[in-house]
Amino acid sequence: MSHQEPPDRESGTTEKPEGLRSREVTEGTERAPHRAMFRAMGFDDEDLAAPMVGVANPAADITPCNVHLDEVADAALDGIDDSGGMPIEFGTITISDAISMGTEGMKASLISREVIADSVELVSFGERMDALVTIGGCDKNMPGMMMAAIRTDLPSVFLYGGSIMPGEHEGRAITIQNVFEARGAVATGEMSESELDEMERNACPGAGSCGGMFTANTMASISEAIGFAPLGSASPPAEHEARYDVAREAGELVLDAVEADRRPSEFLTKDSFENAIALQVAIGGSTNGVLHLLAMAAEAGVDLSIEEFDEISRRTPKIADLQPGGERVMNDLHELGGVPVVLKELHEAGLLHGDALTVTGETLAAALERVDPPAIADLDADFLYTVENPKNEQGAIRILTGNLAPGGGVLKITGADDLHHEGPVRVFESEEAATEYVQGGNIESGDVIVIRNEGPQGGPGMREMLGVTAARDGQGHAEDVALLTDGRFSGATRGLSIGHVAPEAFVGGPIAALEDGDTVTIDVADRTLEVDLTDEELEARLDERDQPDPAYEGGVLAKYGLAFGSAAEGAVTNPGVSQQD
Repeated sequence: MSHQEPPDRESGTTEKPEGLRSREVTEGTERAPHRAMFRAMGFDDEDLAAPMVGVANPAADITPCNVHLDEVADAALDGIDDSGGMPIEFGTITISDAISMGTEGMKASLISREVIADSVELVSFGERMDALVTIGGCDKNMPGMMMAAIRTDLPSVFLYGGSIMPGEHEGRAITIQNVFEARGAVATGEMSESELDEMERNACPGAGSCGGMFTANTMASISEAIGFAPLGSASPPAEHEARYDVAREAGELVLDAVEADRRPSEFLTKDSFENAIALQVAIGGSTNGVLHLLAMAAEAGVDLSIEEFDEISRRTPKIADLQPGGERVMNDLHELGGVPVVLKELHEAGLLHGDALTVTGETLAAALERVDPPAIADLDADFLYTVENPKNEQGAIRILTGNLAPGGGVLKITGADDLHHEGPVRVFESEEAATEYVQGGNIESGDVIVIRNEGPQGGPGMREMLGVTAARDGQGHAEDVALLTDGRFSGATRGLSIGHVAPEAFVGGPIAALEDGDTVTIDVADRTLEVDLTDEELEARLDERDQPDPAYEGGVLAKYGLAFGSAAEGAVTNPGVSQQD
């Protein structure tokens, strides 16, 4: 938490404008005890007469994504103060996905999205706040913060903490993805442990979220497209002065939103979500964006299905080639104009709803005209493509269905987009067992590695599994060994990796019926995921299956294991919107 002193203002009226919720704790003689509490923290009459703006700050020393967020929050607080608001900072939790990756602790990651949303909702509700600036660093911060803003429906601006700069190894830029994949190369003897050690020491040179178009940068980019953040705010690096300019502007903008009574329910529409999906598939964004956008839509009461991601991906080409599929990182995009460069290309091709409103009060089209980003065709960029000459004719996200995934499975295309794979299944009941098998050098071309009981309820928590995918990829099997799970894959995952298979094994989905040696066929062009079993055979196996016991009998994991809905609907826990399989 920041320890910035509250602003020192001269005494004045404590009467707020009509309509502000914070009047409930600041107005009238009966609120003298409440005001006394505020005065204990240094607030004065002028503060108490201003809109109360909560700044939700998940700063923590447990991840480089969030280690600098106190400074980012301070800049936002300054912007609020200078614009006539009463800034009140409060903390939320965060989980480091990269540090928990490959451990039992990763089960906490998706749960943290819900806890962040719950905690911000509770504080803003309990303290009768008038508006919010919500800050995000590590992956689940972003959807958690935006979900909280949707639930409260307070005037809100989302503020990203920015991404890390790439490290350097042997003259080339590297990220944490390269370190994870290097473990697989060491396991097969293709890399020495000393070289891995050298990469480890240089991959993460400072503060900020993982630099590729992984989950954090995907969701930050989406915050611009969907209207929760002003254009150009996602790409400035964490330790760049422009990041603090963005933070100050967020503080200023939220007061404008208060004055105009501009709330998420005003600008979040079906068109907004379709714009977000179009951007996601065009930039090769994380598969986790599917889960989080479904959850956000559910919170907003917007009718959005997982099939619509595929529909939009079919008509929207992939025009940015960033890590994990390419070599470039978020800072490379920033130096060319940031996310608005991609949005402009999509908008001019008729692939966005330009009349969708944003938190600035402008339409997306008007905001793009004001920002005036360069056209991709005018840039000398080896990782950006025009709609007419794209990297891939269709977007990066594919939704596969079939007798193995009636509720869908999610694949991100990072290489060839006409993949067809058929091979024998090797079933594992946990990530740890699969990782040991893969790290042991046991996989062969054509294999289908199935990891089940890692879904939202079965895990619980739907772990990301960058460790096992990176081990496979580091051994050179990204395209010829398929990975299939009811859990999730990291935004840094590449290759033939299909996650979110629904219904999950724990609730009796078809993935629970698989046995070693079954043949699975993956046809990306046809969007199918099939096992060579008849419906009767699948049903007979599932009838004979013993329902597994919950992995945890008490505590937070048991609680959220009971609350999670299907991945096909965003794995939400809000009882007002969640639906169980």
